[in-house]
Amino acid sequence: METPQMTNTMPRIGDIAPDFEALTTKGKIKFSEFAKDKWVVLFSHPADFTPVCTTEMSGFATRKPEFEALNTELMGLSIDSVHAHLGWVQNVRENTGVYFDFPIIADLDMKVAKLYGMLQPNESETAAVRAVFFIDPDKKIRLIMYYPLNVGRNMDEILRALEALQIADKYKVAMPLDWKKGNKVIVPPPKSLDELNARLADDSLEKVDWYLAKKDLEPVS
Repeated sequence: METPQMTNTMPRIGDIAPDFEALTTKGKIKFSEFAKDKWVVLFSHPADFTPVCTTEMSGFATRKPEFEALNTELMGLSIDSVHAHLGWVQNVRENTGVYFDFPIIADLDMKVAKLYGMLQPNESETAAVRAVFFIDPDKKIRLIMYYPLNVGRNMDEILRALEALQIADKYKVAMPLDWKKGNKVIVPPPKSLDELNARLADDSLEKVDWYLAKKDLEPVS
């Protein structure tokens, strides 16, 4: 595994996810050893026992089987103690029946939040914004989302983006606006005259123009 270069900039798409060790609700975890051969969705929330965060964490928890079906592990984070995390997990389970059965990082020293740019000073210097990092099995960051403290995330979009990344990797294609599983995908543009002529002759493609063509995929297992 590549060793990430430590800089003062936030991680970017294409970077190797910064490694760390942290105490979580599932015990101590070294990130580079977590979820081997799997994708990881690493996400932060501002604080335990808060309304929007409770709805979001409940959303991740109730839809965890959908992430598992996409070979993906969940990992949360906030700048709270592990005791606060455990109390919150139990409180939500008692009141709603929803169980946050994934590790939540206790980032009291803000080490991981700073490492991943989850602290946005103009929003808050002590609470993490609602960041989402999509990290592939090679521990490369593939997509990043940031939301402010007062706007909850969209779980459908998180799952849609995750599936789009995986299908794009598998079939070497791209996804158009508003793509959902089952929709046509965009095939790469031709890079030579031979490829251009082959495309023009391919009746299986939906051709908007020579550089923009779509196709159906076979069912994805």
